[in-house]
Amino acid sequence: MSAGHEAPGAGRPIRVLLADDQHLVRAGFRVILEVEDDIEVVGEAADGERAASMARALRPDVVLMDVEMPGTDGLEATRRITAERDGPGGPAVLILTTFDRDDYLFAALRAGASGFLLKNGTPESLIEAIRVLARGDGLLAPELTRRVIATFARPGDPATGGGPGTTPEEALRDLTPREREVLVLVAGGASNAEIAAELHLGEATVKTHVSRVLAKLGLRDRVQAVVFAYEQGVVRPGG
Repeated sequence: MSAGHEAPGAGRPIRVLLADDQHLVRAGFRVILEVEDDIEVVGEAADGERAASMARALRPDVVLMDVEMPGTDGLEATRRITAERDGPGGPAVLILTTFDRDDYLFAALRAGASGFLLKNGTPESLIEAIRVLARGDGLLAPELTRRVIATFARPGDPATGGGPGTTPEEALRDLTPREREVLVLVAGGASNAEIAAELHLGEATVKTHVSRVLAKLGLRDRVQAVVFAYEQGVVRPGG
């Protein structure tokens, strides 16, 4: 996060950019979000090109991104936005999609998206997802997690992760046994509180372990950690 860019929750609301080619959809999202005291809609874009340029100019905390848009689609816009991040703090991209194109979900993970929701979800789930991403965490709807992992996460595929000059296998070997335990539980969708209960640790300690795992593996957030763990065979679908 750049100097002078105050964190959300520290005296200012979460700044959200809406990117969807349907005006009525954007208007609906704006109505839902602007009644929340801690969320501010700072702009709207009808295509990916505009979304990427507005993200650069407005520096939102979260971009609410449709996938299918004219011209530059949401996947390419996500790649551009996440490639220009200048450290922790955003903008994080929240994809809104449907079950029938799970390939979009996996491609968006590769592009750097931090969260996914279905468009038929509830307003409450949308609001909570934005808050989760603004805190620097990732979010996958459980039903999406199961479908994406079962369909696409195959050990041996090219994987995300690892620092410059480091292979994913080398990065994994750098984890301590405890950090590997934490990675397995994160990949299973466990929250920090659930990991703390499972491993008999304090939540602050778990948070530290999670941060170290992400740093060692060169990953942005928990969403990328899920994909990495399945791709590298640390955990397996149904296992």
